[in-house]
Amino acid sequence: MKFKPLKDRVFVSYSEELDKTQGGLFIPDAAKEKPQRGKIESVGEEVKSVKVGDSILFDKYSGSKINLEGTDYLILKEEDILGIFVK
Repeated sequence: MKFKPLKDRVFVSYSEELDKTQGGLFIPDAAKEKPQRGKIESVGEEVKSVKVGDSILFDKYSGSKINLEGTDYLILKEEDILGIFVK
């Protein structure tokens, strides 16, 4: 399924934190860190500073979470992107 965000929004794939520590202890939902890193899957027509395929850092509490075909995504405004990881 393809998704095209509108205007200044980006469509980002990300992954949640693991449920267990390396030592095998389970982490409760309240103690998990919110994801802040993702990969841009598609962009709206007004987005100028990022492109599809960029790995980004975004604000912890921004965006709208959605689940499509079993995969978690975020829809963010371009202004919620803090930076791009470069090689």
